[in-house]
Amino acid sequence: MVTIPFSHGLLLAAALFLLGVICVLTRRNIIFMLLGLEIMLNAAGLAFVVAGARWGQPDGQIMFLIVLAMAAAEVSVGLALVLEWYHRMHSLDVDQASRLRG
Repeated sequence: MVTIPFSHGLLLAAALFLLGVICVLTRRNIIFMLLGLEIMLNAAGLAFVVAGARWGQPDGQIMFLIVLAMAAAEVSVGLALVLEWYHRMHSLDVDQASRLRG
C-alpha cells in the first residue's frame, strides 16, 4: 500500500483552497463563485482526512462527512438563491446586486 506524505497532502489541500479563493475573488458570475466555495470546502475536508490519517484517527473522516453535509446544504440553498436571482435580474452578474436596493 502506497502512502502519501503528510506534507504533500497538506500542500494539495492548500493549493485547492487557494484556487477556490481565487475563483471567488475574480469571478463575477455567481455560479462560479459558488463553485469556488465548494472547492474551498473540499480542500478543508481533504486537510481533515490527511491530518486524521497522519495520527491514525478516524476523526478526520468524521469531520469530512460533516463538511460534506454542510456543502450539500450550501449547494441547495445557493442554487435556490441563484434561481431566484436569475428570475428577477435575467443575469447572474454579481455587479447587478446594487439594483436590489430599494
